Amino acid sequence: MKQPIQIPPGEKIRLADFDPDDTGKYKDKEEAKAETEKNIERLAELQEILYAEGKHAVLVILQAMDAAGKDGTIKQVMSGVNPQGCIVTSFKAPTPLELAHDFLWRVHQHAPPKGYLGIFNRSHYEDVLIVRVHNLVPEKIWRERYEHINYFEKLLAAHGVTILKFFLHISKEEQKERMEKRIADATKNWKFNTGDLKERERWDDYMEAYEDAINQCNTPWAPWHVIPANKKWYRNLVVSEHIVKALESLDLKYPPAPEGIEQVAIE
Repeated sequence: MKQPIQIPPGEKIRLADFDPDDTGKYKDKEEAKAETEKNIERLAELQEILYAEGKHAVLVILQAMDAAGKDGTIKQVMSGVNPQGCIVTSFKAPTPLELAHDFLWRVHQHAPPKGYLGIFNRSHYEDVLIVRVHNLVPEKIWRERYEHINYFEKLLAAHGVTILKFFLHISKEEQKERMEKRIADATKNWKFNTGDLKERERWDDYMEAYEDAINQCNTPWAPWHVIPANKKWYRNLVVSEHIVKALESLDLKYPPAPEGIEQVAIE
């Protein structure tokens, strides 16, 4: 059976049933190259109209294990967009000020305004992932957050934000290979953190936490997509395809020209 990319609302999934090596109908990178380039070009066109029209916003949420390709996805898929209408937010450990507020306070202020494409590199989901795996808050607290997240995302959607959530699914073996390459590459080893190895030891705990987050927070207004991400080229193809599809569904249009523009003469 073909594994789904966008998970139907209400359907419970097991990540073990999803093959991170899957490449759909494509055999290799060359087969997908033309379609990926077409998607990236179309995304650039649609983002320009999104910005000009100023009636909608789009929020792309990227979640994944270390080395799964969040940065690479942003770099490749968004390579054609106009930076003027795109906002990328990378969420790190919360500051003392952020910890003094509710867990969604720091996130809400980074939601994209109308006309913008927003990208979250990690997100509010860290508050049901890392805090759960490391027992940073009691279970009662993080379990309540699923409902808070659903209402928060519903609020954004009700005010014109189209939300796309992508879990970049890689295997533990693929992560090992990427980490080894990262250590060996002088242009990338600055990304390596010995703490990543401690997180890797908790792989099964993270898979359980991600599975619950997807199952508890997969709604019609903010659907989850499980992206097979062992092959970077397929990851980029699928993510770009779904963003383009979402933008096209908004029926974007350039705003009308100012009244009387046809009579304007520039000397």
